[in-house]
Amino acid sequence: MRKINDLDLKKWKQYKDIITDSLWIFEERDKSGPHKGDYHGNFVPQIPYQLIRRFTKKDDVVLDAFLGSGTTLIECRRLQRNGIGIELLPEIAELAKERINQKSLFDGRVFTEVLVGDSTKIETRNKVNEILKFYNRKNVQLIILHPPYHDIIKFSDNPNDLSNAGSVEDFLNLFDKVVTNFIDLLEINHYLAVIIGDKYEKSEWIPLGFMILQRLLIRDDLKLKSIVVKNMVNNRAKRNQENLWRYRALVGGFYIFKHEYILLLQKK
Repeated sequence: MRKINDLDLKKWKQYKDIITDSLWIFEERDKSGPHKGDYHGNFVPQIPYQLIRRFTKKDDVVLDAFLGSGTTLIECRRLQRNGIGIELLPEIAELAKERINQKSLFDGRVFTEVLVGDSTKIETRNKVNEILKFYNRKNVQLIILHPPYHDIIKFSDNPNDLSNAGSVEDFLNLFDKVVTNFIDLLEINHYLAVIIGDKYEKSEWIPLGFMILQRLLIRDDLKLKSIVVKNMVNNRAKRNQENLWRYRALVGGFYIFKHEYILLLQKK
């Protein structure tokens, strides 16, 4: 069986930067280099850093089907992994390219490709196939999916944007299409990581994380390996409004979102 990462377990005590607990607490997001927290909805760079270090080797290929402003591919460059990112919105894809291609990250030994496309569509899958063929690759070794948390943030007016799905069921069905579109590209025994949070709707907690996990568990090509709970850092929607949200929580009988999930599934 092919080794899944570059870790030398004879020296396991040296890897103090790699988290092995299922609770991830980050005091602040990494803002070094091209990383910025200005794009609403991007995730903290520490997440792809941990996933890439743990579940890939140098020169492996990472696929991010909801690229956003490029966080995953920035970490791929830093860690000498190849990366393919798919972004629905052309203007955000351009932003991602600018950040990924900064000279400070340049490493001629790896490739990073940004595609503008809809990750639910076979046309986009075909473009990924073309990239892999060009670089003489057949598979990817890690898939990272960080979709919109349904309609919490409206990212665009594009009807194909998952944040515009008409209902939770529609959102889940679209997410299913993304997984089905790419999962056969994932090498056997390698990992799919889904970063997802929950939401409120009409005073009711909607457990998007559990709903997506339920969809993934009924697949016969994946098995659940871990569920990580991560704290939310400097949530933009609640920034400088702690007292207001505390009051709303007390009045409404709910708890304020302070966490999201990282679902880790292994390809059978």
